[in-house]
Amino acid sequence: MAVTTPPPLAGVTLRTQSFIGGAFVDSASGRTYPVENPATGATIADVAEGGAEDVDRAVAAARAAAPGWAATPPAERKKVLIRFADLIDAHAEELARIETLDVGKPISDTRSLDIPDSAATIRWHAEATDKLYDQVAPTGPGAVAMVIREPLGVVGAIVPWNYPLQMAAWKLGPILATGNAVVMKPAQVTSLSLLRTAELATEAGLPDGVLNVVTGPGPVIGTAIARHPGIDGVAFTGSTEVGRTVLAHAAETNLKRVALELGGKSPQVVMADAADLDRVADRVANAIFWNMGENCSAGSRLLVDRRVKAPLLERLVALVERDWLVGDPMDDTTRVGPLITQAHMEKVLGYIAIGRAEGARAVVGGERVRADSGGYFVAPTIFDGATNDMRIAREEIFGPVLSVIEFDGEDEAIRLANDTDYGLGASVYTENVRTAHRMARAIKAGTVGVNCYSEGDLTTPFGGFRQSGFGGHDKSVHAHDQYTELKTIWIDMTEE
Repeated sequence: MAVTTPPPLAGVTLRTQSFIGGAFVDSASGRTYPVENPATGATIADVAEGGAEDVDRAVAAARAAAPGWAATPPAERKKVLIRFADLIDAHAEELARIETLDVGKPISDTRSLDIPDSAATIRWHAEATDKLYDQVAPTGPGAVAMVIREPLGVVGAIVPWNYPLQMAAWKLGPILATGNAVVMKPAQVTSLSLLRTAELATEAGLPDGVLNVVTGPGPVIGTAIARHPGIDGVAFTGSTEVGRTVLAHAAETNLKRVALELGGKSPQVVMADAADLDRVADRVANAIFWNMGENCSAGSRLLVDRRVKAPLLERLVALVERDWLVGDPMDDTTRVGPLITQAHMEKVLGYIAIGRAEGARAVVGGERVRADSGGYFVAPTIFDGATNDMRIAREEIFGPVLSVIEFDGEDEAIRLANDTDYGLGASVYTENVRTAHRMARAIKAGTVGVNCYSEGDLTTPFGGFRQSGFGGHDKSVHAHDQYTELKTIWIDMTEE
């Protein structure tokens, strides 16, 4: 029986204006810019090109709405956010199609991961809203001391293009649950899913002005948010380079709180005693080729004991050639879609050329594919013979490129794993629990998976060491800390 695939825009509502004060509005300048489908290069829609004046409008709306939302009892905030999560679930197919069109990631991933996780994140933080208690300090009988949390007020959130809705949910969940209003800037090239979701938030009962989305270029909108005196904190996920700029803007203005989740060059360490190399190969491939390698915690460095390198590499190459199919992201069988833009594709291809020039050998992939589609596809690529001082092993490529680096023994593995400016994620494959424990402790990374590639789940914090970020974490109850202030209230109980 033939299966008919619905047209990409079937059942899809595209919103293309900024969302400010509970309504879709044109940019103050009236300008727009095109967003394209990275699988074809064709324009999907023209989106409002906001500017500093639009950020001013959004901040004013947020500041007006913030006190009322903060004063809403936690149980009532929870109900609104649960309805919001339910509406994301109800519109999951629509949002998945928007996300795939806008970003190029396979529809099988947006259906099974990105959209369900976005709803689950909002729901998880909603459920925590009325379960996080303030404290009473252990004073003597002459005083009562309370330590309470208060929302920051208005939070600016700047989210990346690789997971437009999921990363937005990682910010929105704790920001809204703790009683803040938000001015959110999606990436210029991927605004569509968040705009539609903001509309669903209003339908769920979120008061007008609590969630505002301003679209437009990063250097303009992001700078306006980071420098705005009416914003009390900013949460940023993106490149280390831009993160530095956000931090500098905050320091130069009102010293707003800053939480940064930045880049990575995560090691996957395979020890000689790693069992079931087929399973290891599957997880190593997933860590780097999932989402086309456009992932801050992608396991882009494979550090492997030279005694098992050859059989593991053989399995990896076979796995990539058999299972990691590059194709139309709207096809359910596709594992690898296009990269986000032509410029990014050219950057990734440039790194592949650099790898060859440095002396590494591409044993699979290493080229652009499906050029006749008009899209920006690069085949999953594995470099053998890499060393940790090569640029392909040190710089974040943000594409489907894996560098294979040999080591001898545990000490060298740890040294290589930590020989990086980053520290976001890592994996260790070994059958020895003592080895696993030692290495997980010794590797400087925010999350270390043992015998797996893992970013944890909603109960565990996600963030990095060193140039992978600081100032807070996404996910878990710890994410609430960066969006609240601690206040001490000291009551003198002594009688005059």
